[in-house]
Amino acid sequence: MMEPTRVSNLVPGGEAIATCSDGKKLFLWNALPGELVEYEITRKKTSFVHAIATNIIEPSPHRIEPRDTCHLSTSPWQIMNYDYERKQKSLLIQEIFRQQGIDITLPKVHDTDTDFQYRNKMEYSLYWSNATQKIYPAFRARGTHRKVPITQSSIERPELWAHAIEVIDNLNAHGEQARKYQSLLLRCNQSGHVEGGLLENYKPHPIFPLLTDTILSHEYSYSPNGFFQINLPVYELALNEIAKHISTDNVLDLYAGVGTIGLSVARNKNLTLVEVNGSAFKELENNCKDTGANPILAKSEEILDHIQPDQTIIVDPPRAGCDKRLIAKLAETKPEKVIYLSCNPITQARDITPLLEHYSIDHMSTYNFFPRTPHIENLVILTRK
Repeated sequence: MMEPTRVSNLVPGGEAIATCSDGKKLFLWNALPGELVEYEITRKKTSFVHAIATNIIEPSPHRIEPRDTCHLSTSPWQIMNYDYERKQKSLLIQEIFRQQGIDITLPKVHDTDTDFQYRNKMEYSLYWSNATQKIYPAFRARGTHRKVPITQSSIERPELWAHAIEVIDNLNAHGEQARKYQSLLLRCNQSGHVEGGLLENYKPHPIFPLLTDTILSHEYSYSPNGFFQINLPVYELALNEIAKHISTDNVLDLYAGVGTIGLSVARNKNLTLVEVNGSAFKELENNCKDTGANPILAKSEEILDHIQPDQTIIVDPPRAGCDKRLIAKLAETKPEKVIYLSCNPITQARDITPLLEHYSIDHMSTYNFFPRTPHIENLVILTRK
């Protein structure tokens, strides 16, 4: 246990920041701004350390009791009230863009007031208890590879938790060993139908039956172990906003996945969708049937000749952000509008900065796709000057 420290603020990534007695920066889980805490170090670096607050000497007025004992593994922001979470996410977006030299007003955080039982996908570890000779669902303890057995988890839809317990009860009934399995992956659609299953060590992942969901009145099929949005009600809020800004007849949707953005907001346009993952592309092709849309199997940064000045460009890249070649092509070609939805506002702000010579930020809004976690989804609409 280290001597107490006073927490200053939260930083992108979700930790709180403070200072150690030796002057090193201290990044803390389980701590809120203004709190005086004792802590245990989990990792040491040359100029900073990571730690977990173990004793809250002076708690924040915004601190609440977490619902789950596993919250540090799954949803570490269960420790604050929900209005405070919204405020902190808005402040983080403002600070991320300020660090790139972009001054913005505090964006509104949009959500559905459902802060638990929203996730439609979970991957559980399996823990073997020598004491009971049974398998239990588990998560990795934050900052370690150690598995921690759990008896309750509240961020996923209840159908997933119930199905996980059913699978694990069946394993125990047949005397199975946890070491045989990598994890238990489950996904459900909005009607509560669950697909997925056990992933075995040293074996290819099985191909699970497809799921279907309706988004803005359009049906989509997708694989349980592929990419699909985790929180569909909040995703629809973002799509409704995107639809307001489609102002051209030609639309190019990059990093398209199974097509849920482009096909939801621009299926009546001259729409081209680009996706590199072969499995996702199969579903993209299926979802494009009878729409007139043009799906392309390629890396988004390798189809730069498709970018034209009379287009609306939609990008929803992975956390690493857009490829530099793509950003350079956008700056060169100057499409009429760029719609950028991001799961990592840090790389989003980086990518947008060189475009501001040619574009204005017409709209920005933040979406709480992952309540009770530090993750933030941010939407920026760029219009050509």
